[in-house]
Amino acid sequence: MRSLPGPVFLGALLVLSCVSGAPAQTRVGDAAMGDWREDAPGITRKLVIGDLPAPSTPTALPAGIVARPEGAQLHTLPGFTVAAFAKVPHARQIRVAPNGDIFIAQSDLGTIALLRAPDGAGAPTTQSVFAEGLKGPFGIAFYPVGPKPKWVYVAENNRVVRYPYENGDLKARGSPEVIVEKLADTVGGHVTRDVDFSKDGKTLFVSVGSGSNVSQEMPGKTLADAQAWDAEVHATGATWGPEAHRADVLRFTPEGKDEAIVATGVRNCVSLRVEPVTGAPWCVVNERDSLGDNLPFDYMTQIKTGGFYGWPWYYLGNHEDTRPKSARPDLAGNAIIPDVLFQAHSAALGLAFYTATHGAAVFPAEYRGDAFVTLHGSWNRKLRTGYKLVRVKMHDGVADGSYEDVLTGFVVDDRTVWGRPVAVAVARDGALLVTDDAGGMVWRIAPSGKAK
Repeated sequence: MRSLPGPVFLGALLVLSCVSGAPAQTRVGDAAMGDWREDAPGITRKLVIGDLPAPSTPTALPAGIVARPEGAQLHTLPGFTVAAFAKVPHARQIRVAPNGDIFIAQSDLGTIALLRAPDGAGAPTTQSVFAEGLKGPFGIAFYPVGPKPKWVYVAENNRVVRYPYENGDLKARGSPEVIVEKLADTVGGHVTRDVDFSKDGKTLFVSVGSGSNVSQEMPGKTLADAQAWDAEVHATGATWGPEAHRADVLRFTPEGKDEAIVATGVRNCVSLRVEPVTGAPWCVVNERDSLGDNLPFDYMTQIKTGGFYGWPWYYLGNHEDTRPKSARPDLAGNAIIPDVLFQAHSAALGLAFYTATHGAAVFPAEYRGDAFVTLHGSWNRKLRTGYKLVRVKMHDGVADGSYEDVLTGFVVDDRTVWGRPVAVAVARDGALLVTDDAGGMVWRIAPSGKAK
């Protein structure tokens, strides 16, 4: 078994995190649109459509990535600790297999890493490369749904493949089988693709982000031609040309057959997860750029069959974007308003629903059913935001619209950061695992005193 390229296991000696005792607060309206200085575990924000400002001149302010400064600490909620779990270069999407093994997409390396750790452990004991030679792997799912999957599905940049699998495999048993040969005619722009299965296992959902900011390269159509295209692809608000079958959530059979568009206008659904109570697919979405520092908000939303979410003609309901070459006045009022709104340009990437009910690091019952979302961080906002993990409170599969800071501390100053959270997963023992592609790390959040 050859070793994983790059990962170094850290163990308890490199725990650098501390527990914050910041009091809980709720911020609304303008008070919810500050910057990283106002972030702290327990701070809660709730944005609504009425908080949207008018378009304004945008700011470009990419973050410089630096090594962790001496003494820099992460902060999490009272009663919890956060610790370095493993060093995994280029760590992106993370999923946990039914047997507890941890699969991590190293998109830039074309590999899927596998980590194994005993329940309650603060570091892995085993590492391997499960699969390699992939083109931009990101989404990972296990099939059939349940405790004994036979396949590991991987979404590459423009196709979906699967590997034969049995619980405990450290390396793929054979060559990948192509399930979906081509997702779209173009591959640029947003390159991540995510996958998940319906609760009954009969449907494979695939998210495909847009190729551009606001369809700049999509040729113009008359209104009649645009409506004819909707009818041809059986989806309202579908994009065409280089954006055909993009900014969509698609569905297939588990064998990759019977392709159909579930929802349109979803600019970039980076993480797609089926909510365990209702069985509905949910997305965390990066909205468009260049409308202003606080416009529009990123979001998390339930994906409704036949739903239109606005891109590129509208954003967050009936707010028109006049930049596309073709107008769609017929779609006015049709765009679904998302369930949870995040500060503009936070770059929402990862999504996990908390399902653990027992284990060495299980969270208190009040967290059960809630969602955790990673915010990768802004590059086009004067006041830097994101670079943290947040909690979205859910009640019977319905979000209440607010989100709470859970993990902060990656930002050094207005221009530099030492980490960027990408994805989050619930470990078999109940801990949360968060990938950080800037620092090449996996972080572990657990109730205090529950890490070995």
